[in-house]
Amino acid sequence: MPAESKYQVLHQIPDVQTYCHLRTASGLSAKTTDAAERGLKNSLFAVQIADGDQIIGMGRVIGDGGTTYQVCDIAVLPDYQGQGLGKRIMLEIKAYLDEHAPESAYVSLIADGPAQHLYAQYGFSPVTPASIGMAYKVGRKS
Repeated sequence: MPAESKYQVLHQIPDVQTYCHLRTASGLSAKTTDAAERGLKNSLFAVQIADGDQIIGMGRVIGDGGTTYQVCDIAVLPDYQGQGLGKRIMLEIKAYLDEHAPESAYVSLIADGPAQHLYAQYGFSPVTPASIGMAYKVGRKS
């Protein structure tokens, strides 16, 4: 059965508990409850995939709503992977971006390992060598 007929697509931000669970259960890094509470309310767009009452996948778009957008938090529970749900999430995100992002907007994401092949199907391409993804690890000194 195709993913779109078996599961429900919701255009809504996940609650904090669901967000934290989906991230860790799908292999993404853990986020604190405080970080999730702060960040989720600032989402530009979010999509969730439900199997009955259970949320089994999600994705978000963050940014300033004009010049810069970032695709993040693409997560599908392991028992549901391989059914095209990541593709469905990306289709919903791409539809949002195509409708809402100005033509001059910069849309980015960080692709881990094999996920780059998923994102390439939706028009994303490596930015190296002209650009390189970089990260800053926040840490508190005592």
